[in-house]
Amino acid sequence: MVERQAMELDLLSSSLSETETPLGVVTLVEGDDLPALVADAHGAADVKAERKKQALVFPAADGGPERVLTLGLGKSEKLDEETFRVAGSTAAKRAAALSVDSLAWELPSNTGEVAPELAAAAFVEGAILAAYKFDRFKSADPDSPKPPVLGRIVVTSAGGTGPVADATRVAVVAAEATNRARDLQNLPANIVNPAYLAGRAEEIAAAHDKVTVKILGPDEITDRKLGGILAVSKGSANEPRLITLEYNGGGDGPKIGFVGKAVTFDTGGISLKPSAKMEEMKFDMSGGAAVLEAVAAIAELDLPVNIVAVVPSVENMPGGSATRPGDIITQYNGKTVEVNNTDAEGRLILADALTWAVRDMGAEKLVDLATLTGAVVIALGSTYAALISNDDDWAAKVDAAVTAGGELAWRLPLHPDFKELTKGRVADLTNAAAKRKAGTIYAGSFLEEFTDDVPWAHIDIAGTAWDTDREYFGSGATGFGVRSLIALARSL
Repeated sequence: MVERQAMELDLLSSSLSETETPLGVVTLVEGDDLPALVADAHGAADVKAERKKQALVFPAADGGPERVLTLGLGKSEKLDEETFRVAGSTAAKRAAALSVDSLAWELPSNTGEVAPELAAAAFVEGAILAAYKFDRFKSADPDSPKPPVLGRIVVTSAGGTGPVADATRVAVVAAEATNRARDLQNLPANIVNPAYLAGRAEEIAAAHDKVTVKILGPDEITDRKLGGILAVSKGSANEPRLITLEYNGGGDGPKIGFVGKAVTFDTGGISLKPSAKMEEMKFDMSGGAAVLEAVAAIAELDLPVNIVAVVPSVENMPGGSATRPGDIITQYNGKTVEVNNTDAEGRLILADALTWAVRDMGAEKLVDLATLTGAVVIALGSTYAALISNDDDWAAKVDAAVTAGGELAWRLPLHPDFKELTKGRVADLTNAAAKRKAGTIYAGSFLEEFTDDVPWAHIDIAGTAWDTDREYFGSGATGFGVRSLIALARSL
């Protein structure tokens, strides 16, 4: 269902001059001398080592790659992993422009305060993410050969490849998993529906001995009284699924719960969204896509942890049987909710899933990912996801993992005042507060009611899952959260 060409990664204890590839990549820190490969080339004096200055391609000297791409990294004291990630992105884009399917990069001797293996991992990750294309629905021109896709990266390191090998392997697995999540985000809703995501979960379990899967269909969801999932799905011909994956790599260790919102298309239901850009509401399953592909990557890496993943999947449509504004539903944990806005649907399905993860799957800590609120875009744009948590220690671990994964989150506060907003008039809770205040935090406060007081972190990715315009993503899907969840599993 989700297939991508696997990236071939070679590590060599040598210099770029000994590598025969169509494109070699040299990254320069300010003050570095140009390597002999290009020092005598016409125009070499134009090379700047400043960050984000124009990348220049030169014919190489005898031996080594056919051409050499020079990239400035800036000052050594300002180097970070993102610098190398962007450099990898630039290299991949230039490789595509030159119609070559492989490149070699020489790990510089000066990586500032970034460990060499982390610099290498970031470069590889940026290249794989930037090489992503979603063109499966474009008709091929029989008279025009299909341009090659970057399929091989060679990293040369005169200082040895031991730690570099481990770090870059993780980078390849994480980046490819992110790209698979991007495929799920980009596929249209007439293909990706709840049953399709359930099929993807079954594929993941079939591919990994330590992963088991269980899918609940509409009858089982009804029998178990998962009222939020039922309410949101009532208006759609595509029936809901509660998708669970369990990865057992940690023996008798604790179980960490991953929960991902998966609304495969969100019209808003009876509280219908405006028509402008509604076609993009296929990406409202981004949290679920990230959770599924993160579990696949964690299993591929064979990490010594236990993960229970819960993905509630629905389609939110208007119709004669759809839930109406003003209806009252009962969630899985028994709390009643006034559904005052059917476009505030994600919190209803996540509420059931969070309780399910704790009570039925034994999760001792939780992290959920969801494209939950438009308010987070107003607050944090497309740079940071919002992080909300009921436990400072767990929040710190999750935040550190997001950063280690090459993503960004900003913690927002919980406060009793926000909890007041969640209270219903004639039911326990309301899914849409009458006062337009702190929309992202209010939604998090609502979710906290369904965590059974275990350590929990909520990550609102509505601004970071789509159209961030980062150098290695561009427009469209980003797969945000896959790398963070992998990093969290590795840290545990």
